[in-house]
Amino acid sequence: MAQRLAGDPDMTQPSLGRRVVAEIVATALLLATVVGSGVMAERLAGGNVALALLANTLATAGALIALILAFGPISGAHMNPAVTLADAAMGGMARRDVLPYVVAQISGAYLGVAVAHGMFELPVFSASHHVRAGPAQFLSEFVASFGLLATIWGVARRRPDAVPFAVAAYIVAAYWFTASTSFANPAVTLARAASDTFAGIRPADAPAFMVAQVLGAAAATLLFRWLVPALPQAAPDILVPHPGAASTVIFACVHNAGRSQMAAAFFNAMADASRARAVSAGTQPGERVHPEVIAAMREVGIDLSNAQPQRLTPELANKGNLLVTMGCGEACPAVPGLRRDDWPLTDPKGRPIEEVRRIRDEIRDRVAALVAAEKWKRSA
Repeated sequence: MAQRLAGDPDMTQPSLGRRVVAEIVATALLLATVVGSGVMAERLAGGNVALALLANTLATAGALIALILAFGPISGAHMNPAVTLADAAMGGMARRDVLPYVVAQISGAYLGVAVAHGMFELPVFSASHHVRAGPAQFLSEFVASFGLLATIWGVARRRPDAVPFAVAAYIVAAYWFTASTSFANPAVTLARAASDTFAGIRPADAPAFMVAQVLGAAAATLLFRWLVPALPQAAPDILVPHPGAASTVIFACVHNAGRSQMAAAFFNAMADASRARAVSAGTQPGERVHPEVIAAMREVGIDLSNAQPQRLTPELANKGNLLVTMGCGEACPAVPGLRRDDWPLTDPKGRPIEEVRRIRDEIRDRVAALVAAEKWKRSA
């Protein structure tokens, strides 16, 4: 298994400049595919619109898989302002990086349209006359974007390696079950308004599409934030795992049902998500968080009732920058180059609430000291 070693250059975050360039190039190639395959399909389909749409669909899906796999390890391969905004809202990327990403995506989208037009000897840009207006189109784009973000959030937490294929599969389906043929991307929408081809959209119709896309993405993100409270743990790896700006602290105990859950919850409440985040796990995960722990944490305004214990695997440990153990001892995976600390804390399972409160407060104090020492504290 490949380990994350201290000083390994492949595991350091690419500079913002490199990530921005990756977004420009990836988005440009996506638009070149969407527009170029639309032109080619229309020319070869002999007037059969269904056949042309099928060809456009398959080319787009293939490009999505390839581009996410190629550029995802650098920038995340968002290629979509709605995805970037949703990721930042979940703490997966620094908010100061949102504007550069969005500008890169829009710039790349227009570049991709220009390249596609050049390949087919068309004007560099031409306003589209393809009418896509009305409530049905608005609803279609809301559904398309909702489903796209739901697919990303639903798959990324447990199967991040499957995200490129899941996204492509959803887009293939949405091309056909939505009346709008699933743009699901504000940057794509803007650029396609400058292409009077099979894939175009009339400029006057673009704003409504973009509003629907942002609303759909926001609705899916809010839903999955409620369905899966631990979802922010996956946000830094959207769309696929890539070196992030934030450090990852892993709190580990035996059952992941008490000490480590409290520590991770306190950490994520105190720390700036753009600098550090916490996950928790156990060597022998229980079925649920201990009731007495849920009650004690609720007293300080943190709800762990939906938290789900998970196993501390070597793969999970390998994602961390710091491993804090709380009783799992030698059962915890050893990862070369991973900083490690041990907090000798009493297991709160089955103990009176007064004693659980004492353990809770000690964990909070230790977490606060860690956050302060590492300069990860959330700004007031």
